[in-house]
Amino acid sequence: TKCESGCVCADGLYENLDGRCVPAEECPCEYGGLAYGKGEQIQTECEICTCTKGKWKCVQKSKCSSTCNLYGEGHITTFDGQRFVFDGNCEYILAMDGCSVKRPVSSFKIVTENVICGKSGVTCSRSISICLGNLTFILRDETFTIYGENPGVRYNVKKNALHLMFDIIIPGKHNMTLIWNKHMNFFIKISRETQETICGLCGNYNGNMKDDFETRSKYVASNELEFVNSWKENPLCGDVYFVVDPCSKNPYRKAWAEKTCSIINSQVFSACHNKVNRMPYYEACVRDSCGCDIGGDCECMCDAIAVYAMACLDKGICIDWRTPEFCPVYCEYYN
Repeated sequence: TKCESGCVCADGLYENLDGRCVPAEECPCEYGGLAYGKGEQIQTECEICTCTKGKWKCVQKSKCSSTCNLYGEGHITTFDGQRFVFDGNCEYILAMDGCSVKRPVSSFKIVTENVICGKSGVTCSRSISICLGNLTFILRDETFTIYGENPGVRYNVKKNALHLMFDIIIPGKHNMTLIWNKHMNFFIKISRETQETICGLCGNYNGNMKDDFETRSKYVASNELEFVNSWKENPLCGDVYFVVDPCSKNPYRKAWAEKTCSIINSQVFSACHNKVNRMPYYEACVRDSCGCDIGGDCECMCDAIAVYAMACLDKGICIDWRTPEFCPVYCEYYN
């Protein structure tokens, strides 16, 4: 409606985020509040996206994978991204295939055994069983044992200072990478070659978060506790009726928990804040730090922060957050 003095780019040029006029080919792309230059790429588990003329052009990966996380005192993020918390002193099926009513033949089953680790009744995953027909891996007490054999399954075990990693291939069905931090955190990354149904506490892996609380009886539970109770491996275990809030039971620990977990909200992780929502991880860290009241409280807190660091790494952001004073990783004895 009126003329205003100022600067504009010449015809065919566009202002970039630095205030310079550039041709369309040089336009940056934005993702998570950060700018990416021409030709730069970002990757998700299913897509590779390239910045072209200010817009993302995405290509589907030939093999798409998804990860289920079990961490701390019963926090789970399903393959489709649903989050919940449970406390139950029992064995639970995390994930298995062969869930269809017509053809219930399972090629793998992963079971977690929960153990009480706090006076308030919170539990933490301490023992994992991976059953592959006649081949079984038992993960317990910071080590693993292999029983039996299955010539139809290929596997490789790798170790480092922080993790045990299992690469498992069930030909024609699933490629799995299982990562265990030898304490409470366990990650199941699956890339499947068929549309074989998957079920358990990790959800049904169909891309829809809303129906993840599918019970063993094939209906969607009205609440997460009903869902959790349906996946007990031992039917003689008692049902879970409520989720403990350890900070209300241990209020004297809450200030310490909030202070130590605040590193997740600090500048240390600032590069990741736009990529991964930090609040669920911060809340999980506070809850676990309040709940671990029978020793190992720092270990619980460090494990919870490590899950956020790993989520950042999945988005290509590597955070150097450990120090000799804060959640250190010690060298091997003679190293």
